[in-house]
Amino acid sequence: MKNIFKFYILSVILLSDFTMFAQPGDDDGGGGLEGGDPAPAPINSKLILLLIVGLSFAFYKLKLNSKKV
Repeated sequence: MKNIFKFYILSVILLSDFTMFAQPGDDDGGGGLEGGDPAPAPINSKLILLLIVGLSFAFYKLKLNSKKV
């Protein structure tokens, strides 16, 4: 019973996320899917730095775990 209650609470929290952040729609019936979107931000300039930081963090965590065992 306790596990079912935990599952129910978790599913309510995860599924209520969709309704909490939903944007109100237009009542004109036109859809409004085209227009007004800003240009996407480029990520190419910092991709190498992100790769280096990610690899160094992974190496650090592996080294830390190998010392514990």
